[in-house]
Amino acid sequence: MRKISDSTVRRLALYLRFLEQSTAQGLTTISSADLAHRGGTTSAQVRKDLSFFGSFGKRGLGYSVPELAGRIRDILGLKRSHRVVLVGAGKMGGALLHYRGFRQHGFDFAAIYDRDPKKIGSHWNGLVVRDIRHLEADLKREPTDIAIVVTPAEAAQDVADRLVRAGVKAILNFAPVQLVVPLDVTVQSVNMALELETLSFALANR
Repeated sequence: MRKISDSTVRRLALYLRFLEQSTAQGLTTISSADLAHRGGTTSAQVRKDLSFFGSFGKRGLGYSVPELAGRIRDILGLKRSHRVVLVGAGKMGGALLHYRGFRQHGFDFAAIYDRDPKKIGSHWNGLVVRDIRHLEADLKREPTDIAIVVTPAEAAQDVADRLVRAGVKAILNFAPVQLVVPLDVTVQSVNMALELETLSFALANR
């Protein structure tokens, strides 16, 4: 299969959200035009995105909502659950831990870590905050699919290095710094300031 761009993967995730909403509304079929309209793209782009993974739908009839949703879940690896650990028991970490949508899509928070003695041992949404000193030992014993880093910038690279040594292959980074990791480790960074600056540009150039 050809290398799939990040933008295509993001659109697939959007299509899945719309399909799930359609299911909740009792809809059984949906057209590429509907998906395009709700995803801010074109019908041709929808068809191109899906064509990377095989044949979908029937001309003139659209797509079966449950079938397409199931295929996209499979493409995105959502047919199985993923064990997730969170590093950083701050306000952002707490907000992420309490978001119910993660569990609904198979992302199960298994542990949370911090180095603040005042936070270690406290209970967060059913989990006990662990001492980050035990990070590698814990993850060697309890392998983890994904780690979320919500630490200050100056601590993030060290945390990432420790996660990599412990065998973690996917990291979601909220720290305002570019992480350096081996080629076989995937990092997705969420930069709030960058997103706001993008919105500011859109407002300034309407």
